[in-house]
Amino acid sequence: MSKHENSIDTDLDLRKLEIRVEELIRACSYLKDENKTLRTHQDNLVTERAALIEKTEMARSRVEAMITRLKAMESAQ
Repeated sequence: MSKHENSIDTDLDLRKLEIRVEELIRACSYLKDENKTLRTHQDNLVTERAALIEKTEMARSRVEAMITRLKAMESAQ
């Protein structure tokens, strides 16, 4: 193999490596953005879940209060 052929092979290998590194950089950037989006979505779902739990507890308390009042009215008769 001549010096010239060896130099061409090295240049091609370097170019392939360069392309692969660029692809990996793009993939990392995409995954970073996707991760940020997913974390935001998860935070929103956690907030929504907390609100729904609070509403459920409020509804349960109101129903229990109504049942207590109905029982009190029933035993008053």
